[in-house]
Amino acid sequence: MAEEEDIQEKLKAKEQNALEKLKEIKQSVSEDDTVPVGTLTLRKILGGDFLSAELVRRNIWPLVLVVFFTVIYVAFRYQCQQDLILIDKMEGQLKDAKYKALSSSSTLTERCRESQVLEKLRQNHDSLLHPSSQPPYIINVPEDGFFKGSDE
Repeated sequence: MAEEEDIQEKLKAKEQNALEKLKEIKQSVSEDDTVPVGTLTLRKILGGDFLSAELVRRNIWPLVLVVFFTVIYVAFRYQCQQDLILIDKMEGQLKDAKYKALSSSSTLTERCRESQVLEKLRQNHDSLLHPSSQPPYIINVPEDGFFKGSDE
């Protein structure tokens, strides 16, 4: 039992020492301390220890500016992506319209051929139009002109 009491007294003494040291540290350190921290380690950066209130207060406007430009950058990138999606959609519609116009042009050309027109005329029996049995005549007009003499 004496040993247990001895161990408990030692633990209480150590605890008392730790509390006294903590009180001393709390009294000696304040938030308005301008003494820089000795080294900047990865642990301090990841833990956020380097962001003291004074540092944030001193650099509030640059931080606001960085946040503002980041928001603007993200907004423009989003708008650009939306425009690219719209362009792709419109290019697809344009391609479809071109194919439809080509198909319509082909159909029109087919229906306007002489053989197709003649076939329609034969089917409708109500037309007075008939194909000519004679080939067309070629009329040659002299270069010096027929009407030159009539002006004089």
